Amino acid sequence: MIVLKRIKKTLFGSKTKRTIFPDWNAILSSKSAEWLQAKSRAQNGPRILIATSAGAHRALAPVENALAVALTLRGANVHFLMCNEFLPTCWKALSTQFQSVADFCRHGLKRTKCRKCFSRGKEVRRFLGLPIHVYSENIARIERNHVDRLAQSIEANSIPTYRENGIAIGEHSLAGALRFFARGSLKEEPLGEVVLRRYFKAALLSRLVLQRLLGTIKFDAVICYHGIYIPEGIIGEVTRQNSIRVVNWLTAYRKRCFIFSHGDTYHHTMMSEPVELWHNLPWNEKLESTLMSYLKSRWHGTEDWISFVHKNPQVDLPAEFLPGIDFSKPLIGMLTNVVWDAQLHYPANAFPNMLHWVMRTIEYFSRRSDLQLLIRVHPAEISGIVPSRQPILPEILKHFPNLPKNVFIIPPESPLSTYAAMLKCDSVIIYGTKTGVELTSLGIPVIVAGEAWIRNKGFTFDASCIDDYFNILDRLPLATGLDNALTTRARKYAFHYFFRRMIPLSFIELIQEWPFYQLSLETIDPLKPGNDVGMDIICDGILRGSPFIYPAEREAD
Repeated sequence: MIVLKRIKKTLFGSKTKRTIFPDWNAILSSKSAEWLQAKSRAQNGPRILIATSAGAHRALAPVENALAVALTLRGANVHFLMCNEFLPTCWKALSTQFQSVADFCRHGLKRTKCRKCFSRGKEVRRFLGLPIHVYSENIARIERNHVDRLAQSIEANSIPTYRENGIAIGEHSLAGALRFFARGSLKEEPLGEVVLRRYFKAALLSRLVLQRLLGTIKFDAVICYHGIYIPEGIIGEVTRQNSIRVVNWLTAYRKRCFIFSHGDTYHHTMMSEPVELWHNLPWNEKLESTLMSYLKSRWHGTEDWISFVHKNPQVDLPAEFLPGIDFSKPLIGMLTNVVWDAQLHYPANAFPNMLHWVMRTIEYFSRRSDLQLLIRVHPAEISGIVPSRQPILPEILKHFPNLPKNVFIIPPESPLSTYAAMLKCDSVIIYGTKTGVELTSLGIPVIVAGEAWIRNKGFTFDASCIDDYFNILDRLPLATGLDNALTTRARKYAFHYFFRRMIPLSFIELIQEWPFYQLSLETIDPLKPGNDVGMDIICDGILRGSPFIYPAEREAD
């Protein structure tokens, strides 16, 4: 029997949909004496702050509560940090959720999310009996007044580069505003500056709150969801500045799996992860079979709970799947990203942004009549949780009203399989898509122009600057795929990424509605040391700094 509690509609304020959370009162009561003893022992243990700040977010609260209990059972003194209707905005705000952007500019999240978020957050954590800190208690009135004045007086064009005490306040503010609008630029948004100032104020307040709390209580580690946007990006920066370990986490692609990273968001750390963690994997037929079977499943998304593939992808492509392509000439693939997604600074980018990369690449191929360029627009433009309000195809047509004859585009709504289409190509150019991990495993050469995680792994063509990028393109076509040694290296990394970095938890149960999982717990036993390999690895990483790597290769033997 799965012990769950359906929170009453009066608490959650929904007339159509009830949110399901584990009944922690029942779960903890089954071992109440043991739980009380664990909390008592943990008073002198390492202090861990779970600082996501969101209240009862359905994808976050269940996992973080389970993590809090598991850490407490291992002797950690766990605290929570919650926003008590304090910040003027956060990453939970999206323009599509409001009657108008003007309404958001006037009221922020107060009318739509804040009260419910905080009240629900307290309710789902109440039975744990662990300390909860709130934003408003960690900032003085004089500091709030200073933030109000600064947020209104600073020149708008100075906000994106604004830093305070070394913290990139402006960069995270801009990233938050771009996500709000689901655009790569604020230029065409009449109220873009007003929204940006609201995020700027939230970033300033977040920095002061975190600085005060970390100065008051000595934490050994801070856990935070995602690691970018507001307030999570600021939380990470302030924590690192105070020489406190940071752990970021996120739902992974594979079902029942999560990805944790040390020091920063995984968007950054996956690029710099040492190759020593995976390149000496004892590769064998069983590991290869496991990997290749999973990669094939991604064509349909059957083993993932995060997938952007078409519901019925067309994987058996006809010989001429796009009119006009001349198959006697080499075909070069190009995979875009969603324009607005995670627009933060990446030192490895050869271009200032993805749009610039796309336009310069099309310009280049317009002069290469010996080659053809096949652009696959990312399906997440329309199928993602935050559909893009700046689709890339209209942007391309602004610059190229008459598309070069050797350039072809597969739009985001097309059922044509991205994988099947790219298999027709001599090589593939990417900016930051994770599909590069899969394509190299299939022996397809990949050129990296942006922040893709396969950069610096020894089996891709990595461009460090614009000139470097075009020098690589000048070598096209490559005519041959990756050799056996490079393909095997790519497959080792793919196995590491999909099976070792994505950590499964046995008590996760799949459901049909977002966030597609819930906790299946009757007692605290699955959260105790030794009862779940994934949870042991996660907790050891948080408490001791050990790698967040699941030994999937042992299971495959």
